[in-house]
Amino acid sequence: MSKITSTLAKIVTPEEQSLKDTLSSNVRKYRRRRNWSQFTLAAKTGISTNFLADIEAGNTWVSAQTLVKFAQTFEIEAFELLRPDNIDTNNQTNENIDETKQVLTQFSQNLTAVLEESINKALEHVKKQYEIS
Repeated sequence: MSKITSTLAKIVTPEEQSLKDTLSSNVRKYRRRRNWSQFTLAAKTGISTNFLADIEAGNTWVSAQTLVKFAQTFEIEAFELLRPDNIDTNNQTNENIDETKQVLTQFSQNLTAVLEESINKALEHVKKQYEIS
């Protein structure tokens, strides 16, 4: 990869950074609500403590699979990790809030379904490759 391509690949838009910052803040918030250390959360989700520290610092992004692991560990919907705390719900009607929740819940369900399908395909591939029943 050339230096220019490498440099361009590292450029993060303000919108992308904002989303990473929201994820970072929410992971930290949910971890602290449970009085868990980074080590404890990392162990529960199967990631390294260094990777978790980078996520909480807003320095790195996560795969959909890791996002779902966080949501399952915190017992929340995945979209809640991407929702900013500063959403002004006072100016939204209950209907708008319900509609937003429905859309985000559907997104979370679709994400989970895609991950399950991907894992099942990978499992089938491994079974075929190693002739496992």
